[in-house]
Amino acid sequence: MTEKRDEPAENISGGEQGGGAFTAFDADAEGGPTTRAEAVVDELGAMYWQKAYGGQDGFECLVRTILSQNTSDKASQPAHDSLMNRYGPADELAENLADAPQDELAETISSAGLYNQKSEVIVRVAEWALDEYGSTTEFDRFVRDGEPGVVRDTLLSLKGVGPKTADCVLLFAGGRGGVFPVDTHVHRIARRMGLAPPDADHEEVREHLERDVPGEKCGFGHTAMIQFGREYCSARKPACLDGPEACPLYDLCERVGIDELDGEVVDPAQAAD
Repeated sequence: MTEKRDEPAENISGGEQGGGAFTAFDADAEGGPTTRAEAVVDELGAMYWQKAYGGQDGFECLVRTILSQNTSDKASQPAHDSLMNRYGPADELAENLADAPQDELAETISSAGLYNQKSEVIVRVAEWALDEYGSTTEFDRFVRDGEPGVVRDTLLSLKGVGPKTADCVLLFAGGRGGVFPVDTHVHRIARRMGLAPPDADHEEVREHLERDVPGEKCGFGHTAMIQFGREYCSARKPACLDGPEACPLYDLCERVGIDELDGEVVDPAQAAD
């Protein structure tokens, strides 16, 4: 079951193009999951990807994540490819983007949507990275080696960079354990399943997941939960409306905001009112 929107079949961050190294985590190594959130992530890992992330170039990852804001992989990936073809290589990206005419950059990334706004943000963060670190390479080193809290706070100080963008850079470029980025799918599913309060905002959802999921499982928990949201737990018609057997995580889910008898679905926050 997929949501009726312009989504790709596979979450690029978790699939073959997503970077990182495929690995295996033994869910029973220490007696099994200790929280329901960990049990959910173990099931998602069995369904989709188990990866150790890290190794992407920091500034390229930042740009890629800015491009992905409010759009799908299907739209943002071609924009990223076009940007890299025109302004790469990765180790000179900030230098080249800082000098890029904004209208030219906007045209290059037009498939990503909101291209005027995103081009403005990208040029601004490129200029900032050069002012602060001197080169793309030094910015990448800061992301890779800096204290995670400092890296996150530094990225969040930039206009146009929010928590999800900062956390994706920490995860995919920095390879930091215990980072669980929260996008719209993760925000919806965690509250619907009862893994976070129904009225929790994105930051509160992140805090609950990072508290309850072991650090080495947070990365693939993030990517696999996105895929699960596309295939099963869509916003308007989650699979459970077709019966318990239609959803592989039915027994782990509280289905907050879902009336299986009437077929009505509301945001979990509305159900809590």
